[in-house]
Amino acid sequence: MIPLTVGTRAEAPDRPAVLDGSRFNRHTFWCGQSGSGKTYALGVVLEQLLLETELPLAVFDPNADFTELARTRDDVSPADAARWGELDIRVFHSSTPREPQLRIRYIDLSVRSKASVARLDPIADEEEFNALLHLDVGPKEFSRDTFLQTLAASSDPARRRLGLRIDNLGILDWPLWAFGGASVTAEVEQRPPVVVLDVGGFSHPAEPQAAALGILEDLWERRMDRRPVLIVIDEAHNFCPPVPRSSVEAQLTEQLIQIAAEGRKFGLWLFLSTQRPTKIHPNVLSQCDNLGLMRMNSPRDLAELADVFGFVPRQLLEQSPSFRKGEALFAGSFTDEPQLVRIGRRLTVEGGSDLSVAARSA
Repeated sequence: MIPLTVGTRAEAPDRPAVLDGSRFNRHTFWCGQSGSGKTYALGVVLEQLLLETELPLAVFDPNADFTELARTRDDVSPADAARWGELDIRVFHSSTPREPQLRIRYIDLSVRSKASVARLDPIADEEEFNALLHLDVGPKEFSRDTFLQTLAASSDPARRRLGLRIDNLGILDWPLWAFGGASVTAEVEQRPPVVVLDVGGFSHPAEPQAAALGILEDLWERRMDRRPVLIVIDEAHNFCPPVPRSSVEAQLTEQLIQIAAEGRKFGLWLFLSTQRPTKIHPNVLSQCDNLGLMRMNSPRDLAELADVFGFVPRQLLEQSPSFRKGEALFAGSFTDEPQLVRIGRRLTVEGGSDLSVAARSA
């Protein structure tokens, strides 16, 4: 067992609440309605994983909540601050102009993923899809203008149509693309203690999902290396909903379903956080063995949790609407028995906290 102290027992404040860090080699589901303290508590657990385990984290952060993960709070002890300062924490930005920026390469995507970005169907758009399938462009030669010019000058009508489609959709204008530059996938592949992927600042709604798709595809392609990583996805309902709303979302959901079903034996473990379980694809949710539940008022959502996590006593789930902010129920393989917990304090600065309403000056 690797003890992670995440707070105190709700019924016994002098008794520490401990999770087994070695049991995050199972998929974990974390949920709580808005205002329950879900993201703050998620930060507490991630901090403990970083301090007490060798498990690398890749954190998809759509609200910039973890972009300040390298900074400890002013009230943290010098000893804890020193331990934290030894960690290799890498943050890639999109919501601010700070460097390094989060970039992946379009040409590194699989053909199906490139097609999903271009809204191409392999049957309905068979000729353009086939043209995309047979494109042969290396990263060093790839740039926006030369790529489009090459397609426009092609003697193949399907390639010309493909170029027009990509140009008309403005795909290559997305700030996400590295073109011939470095991709963040290389950073994740190095397995530092944590890579924070700030995916919330892109202008096009499909960019965060395309970023996640590129990174997850790369991890899946390298799965036979069996190099563990905990894939943390906050606001997971935007990455694997029950009914995908776009071709990119559909491809990303399919990839997450595959990782949920088969990734565990390769060391690809999911840690999904969201407000409502019914907004997560059931084929992903059903593969989770660990549960962290904060305040949840919806009877429908609590019924869904009862169905999926049958090992949790129903009377404990039914207490969720009465949880105070910062209280959670933990159950599953990472705790010997279900426990009600008062979450402890974070060591690091929370990056995406809500803005306050200022009083009118006199």
